[in-house]
Amino acid sequence: MIIRRQRRAGIGRSRALIAALLTLALGAAGCAGSDPLADDGEPSRCAPDRLPLTQAGTLIIGTDTPAHEPWFEHDDPSNGQGFESAVAYAVAENLGFRRDQVSWVVAPLDTSYLPGKKPFDFDVNEISITPERLRSVSFSSGYYAVSQAVITMRTSPFVHTATVAELRRATLGAQEATTSLDFVNRVVKTQQAAVTFRDAEEAKAALLDGRIDGLVTDLPTAFALTAAEIPNSAIVGQFEPDGGSTEQLGLLLERGNPLVTCLNQALTELRSTGQLQRLEDTWLVDSSGVPRLG
Repeated sequence: MIIRRQRRAGIGRSRALIAALLTLALGAAGCAGSDPLADDGEPSRCAPDRLPLTQAGTLIIGTDTPAHEPWFEHDDPSNGQGFESAVAYAVAENLGFRRDQVSWVVAPLDTSYLPGKKPFDFDVNEISITPERLRSVSFSSGYYAVSQAVITMRTSPFVHTATVAELRRATLGAQEATTSLDFVNRVVKTQQAAVTFRDAEEAKAALLDGRIDGLVTDLPTAFALTAAEIPNSAIVGQFEPDGGSTEQLGLLLERGNPLVTCLNQALTELRSTGQLQRLEDTWLVDSSGVPRLG
């Protein structure tokens, strides 16, 4: 589930900080394109010219369209702005690619994790790693742990809901082919069947029109939606599936693609240096103040 956001007081970060972190994420062009050495002095198998790429010399990254905030900014994945765009370029730089050696292609969410040939080297699109999807595609290690949340209108009788059990009387909606929908069906188990939507615009309209009582989405998207997209809406609370295990978002690859080893290596380094956390702090809202539904 994805949707645009606008910053509000106390949530947005300064443009100066964003610019500084973008510089960090994208890196200087002169550092890219190198041929790093392995411990034995031989060229690394993760050097750009040794990677199993869809197109030699170019790292092709997929994501859906439109590309929504806070994951991407201004519907432009190539600008390096937004959490997932910044992560993608940080991974690319770590692998030795200059920014002009990165290309983006459209990869619809509902088809990205189907089996078969992929038009990208990896896809970044808030895609949760699940056992079902791992039967058809490969994933990198997780780059962000995300919880599900439910939002409703402030006038709704469910706005002060404190438990998952109370939500079972509600009519909940979620975008089709998402873990949000799976969460409603498998964990909340509402008395009425979940209402599904093709995209975020349909979901927003349904909540505004009163066709659903609440909308389930990932928590960063819930912040974006209540901050700017749906007036007089509120986050009821967040919950974690399966009694406490958070979902991990991963970079998606064609099943069996050996590139996953190098992506994991890059993510490990970005995590150990604190860069992943800095990008998260820049682009995503702190979720610690959102109540958890028991």
